[in-house]
Amino acid sequence: MSSAAAVPPPAAAPSETSADEAVPRVVRELVSGPSLVAGGANVIMQLSRLPVGLGVVESTVESGRIDRHPVKRTRTTLTYLVVAMLGTAEERAWMREQVNRQHRQVRSEPGAPVRYNAFDRELQLWVAACIYWGMEDVYRRFYGEPSEAAVAAFYRHGRRFATTLQVPDDMWPADREAFEKYWRDGLTRIDSTPETRAYLRGLAKAGFLPGPVRRLVGPANRLLTVGFLPPEFRAEMGFAWTPRDQRAFDAAVRMIAFANRTMPRPLREFPFNAYLWDFRRRMRTGRSFV
Repeated sequence: MSSAAAVPPPAAAPSETSADEAVPRVVRELVSGPSLVAGGANVIMQLSRLPVGLGVVESTVESGRIDRHPVKRTRTTLTYLVVAMLGTAEERAWMREQVNRQHRQVRSEPGAPVRYNAFDRELQLWVAACIYWGMEDVYRRFYGEPSEAAVAAFYRHGRRFATTLQVPDDMWPADREAFEKYWRDGLTRIDSTPETRAYLRGLAKAGFLPGPVRRLVGPANRLLTVGFLPPEFRAEMGFAWTPRDQRAFDAAVRMIAFANRTMPRPLREFPFNAYLWDFRRRMRTGRSFV
């Protein structure tokens, strides 16, 4: 069973070597509402590191649970993503402070068999790595194979997913090759308990939605969620996946990718554009975000 030592929050925010570099085109293209079809898979990937999964399943912070507050949790997560991708250094620092307020409450009980702390930088690095890997995967499925220059630019920018949390800049793997080694090692560390597995399987079936809505969207949500999962995560979760499922998934992704490419930009960027506007309004007026 995995374990993680409790780590106190650092006194200062992580530094970044290039705080406000120009946003690469590949990042702009990933500010895309249709890309959210991969969101469920990414949550499962993040929570498949056992201390992270237990930190969510056992959390007493009700507002952070998607199964109990799906609208608020979705708003918080998507706003974090768009601020990390497009926000200024000042906006990312304010986001970090807001997230820290919630993370201070998430830690394991004394004597717990698996220890976790939401300020554990290693666990935050894993979460950020899952976000980066998932977005790179979506880009390939929506737009095709990116150039080496595009991958390099996105990877440099991708460190923001980590540093907008509490991960210091120098913890982000030095280059894409180093990231691949980190990722492969991470795949050997995925783990779950019956409780975390049931929670994550429920997400795939859209179990957090009201009954009539769940019955309507559940099958499609499961297809897309399981389809975007690498095989190692499917195996850990006990998801069956057949050649027929793969064909249905590939066809669905082709249709979504076509819609993504042909939408007018404001529509394609919804709801990220709306959440970024709301975040900046809250920051400007001093209203709490989380």
